[in-house]
Amino acid sequence: MKNCSLDQWYNNAKTFNWNGHSIVYKERWSEKEILLLIHGFPTASYDWWKVWDQLGLRFSLIAPDMIGFGYSAKPYDYPYSIMKQADLILDLLEEKGIMEFHILAHDYGDTVAQEILARANERDSVTVKTTCLLNGGIFPEAHHPILIQKMLMSPMGFILSHLLNQKKFEKSFSKIFGPYTQLTPQELEMYWKLVSRGDGHRIAHKIIRYMRERVEHRKRWVSALQTYPNKLGLINGPEDPISGKVMVERFQEIISTENIWLLENIGHYPQVEAPEATVEAYFEFLK
Repeated sequence: MKNCSLDQWYNNAKTFNWNGHSIVYKERWSEKEILLLIHGFPTASYDWWKVWDQLGLRFSLIAPDMIGFGYSAKPYDYPYSIMKQADLILDLLEEKGIMEFHILAHDYGDTVAQEILARANERDSVTVKTTCLLNGGIFPEAHHPILIQKMLMSPMGFILSHLLNQKKFEKSFSKIFGPYTQLTPQELEMYWKLVSRGDGHRIAHKIIRYMRERVEHRKRWVSALQTYPNKLGLINGPEDPISGKVMVERFQEIISTENIWLLENIGHYPQVEAPEATVEAYFEFLK
């Protein structure tokens, strides 16, 4: 895919009724092993469009928009949590009869992946064959949220989410990309449409509570990585001000010094900013 609009991406997407909520997901099936793609905050499965075809050469693919994101339902009065998102994904996989899969996750999706690994370690209902994480706050002590995230977490969060507009979003979103891989005005507008669809920006202060969850469940989620029995990797854009070099250093300290790829000059969204390098690193990880 050279270019992909939101309409093109979601044109052949599927829907899954989960507890009365419409969940949208992309899939690409073949006889190959299954790769689960878990997106980050505040975006959606659309983040994977630049690597979709290349990953499809090696895997069957499934990529949901989690509840509150993208084209999935965005109920206002809903207890958004990492636990709920893990429930959603595992229920979708069960509906599809998927018991074994690989994970490639990003940002918020990293934390959802950690909860899935914790459950896989506790019971034999699913097998996660390999796990590779892109930039994300897997260790709360090494996570540095930008100003808008801090404000959304504050008592002012409700007010800020209702004042959030395209200009403010684009200004903050641009700060987490690398110096040479900034989004075009057209791409920024597309991401705003994705985030604001169904008034999704109005629930940002609810979803971002995941940062508190990371602190509350740190032991469980870090332990899930430390005790994970299969291959674990990290692909990181070190120019990311939120979870770049410091996160990598912490990973090396308490998880592993192996299977780490740093993509020079890349920021928070490796799969968007450097899709070819991200896929190359990921395929190298699989070797």
